[in-house]
Amino acid sequence: MSSIKKQLHQLCIAYVQERMNAAQQAINEAQQSSNDDTKSSAGDKYETGREMAQQETNRNLTQLNEANKLMVALNQISTSGQQSIADAGSVVITNNGKFYLSISAGALSLDGDPYFAISPGSPIGLKMKGSKAGDEFSLNGKGYKVLEIW
Repeated sequence: MSSIKKQLHQLCIAYVQERMNAAQQAINEAQQSSNDDTKSSAGDKYETGREMAQQETNRNLTQLNEANKLMVALNQISTSGQQSIADAGSVVITNNGKFYLSISAGALSLDGDPYFAISPGSPIGLKMKGSKAGDEFSLNGKGYKVLEIW
């Protein structure tokens, strides 16, 4: 069980790292594009190109900052120990899927089994948080029964 948690945690870290790398690469490309722009007799075109490159850089800096926040959240999650009450770091097995309460990273596949990495602050995460095996809840008209928590 602890091994599965650690593997899911590593998949989430890889997801965040991929987002960070993509944002950093886009920032570098936008800055390079801005640097490559040479001032021509059409000054307005030059200024527009530089402004668009700056906006692209700013947008990617925001994405990089968000990815950094996700990494901080992941670093605060313990992957060891057995839990009986769902909280950050728990794997929650329900009749409608397997969930890893960590960050919103979407569907993860581990040994052919689908898991959903969800944030404890998401609507379903809020319903799961504090639950224990046997508890039931519903979300958007769909019923969930908690079968196991690790």
